[in-house]
Amino acid sequence: MRVVVIGDSLSTGCGTSPQLAWPALFGADSRFKGNVNIINAAENGSGYLSQGDFQGTFGTQVNSFVTADTDTVILFGSENDIGYAPDAVRDAATTTINTAKTTAPYARVIVIGPPSYTPEPEPERLQVRHAIKAAAVDAKAQFVDPISESWISGQVDELIGPDGDHPTEAGQHYLLEHMQRLIGDPGAQLAKANEASRT
Repeated sequence: MRVVVIGDSLSTGCGTSPQLAWPALFGADSRFKGNVNIINAAENGSGYLSQGDFQGTFGTQVNSFVTADTDTVILFGSENDIGYAPDAVRDAATTTINTAKTTAPYARVIVIGPPSYTPEPEPERLQVRHAIKAAAVDAKAQFVDPISESWISGQVDELIGPDGDHPTEAGQHYLLEHMQRLIGDPGAQLAKANEASRT
């Protein structure tokens, strides 16, 4: 099963190390050895519009790493789009999600919005969340809302590092647990994808 992770510094291991980032932990899980290949395309600072450290966006990550044989695409973030016009974020997200679905027509596409570390997120963060959710709905992709599900909020001291933004090792394991629940058993997902490709 080929899983491509599109995202920002929440998925790169920034604040810890790439080896401790949740995609690496998922790929190293002994239960899934031989059944899953995690491709981590995430780039620090990137978003649907925001260019990351290497001038990449979620869109360029999709173009570079999503292939026809991809089984699952996860798009996670991005608070880096705070400050851009919400309509522009929505348009960019819609294009990015649709590109992933067109490139990998049998893939499951999971769109995860930005988390908030407080129970009352700033309006700009909510605008980004709304824009990404609308794009996911437009593209008929699965949307997951860490804000409404209170990811991390209430456990900031343990899960977020001293910079106030990036997950600790415990925080990466926390994200891993959520992602494993979302992705489910790779063997079962692969079987479903193979069945879909035959019909």
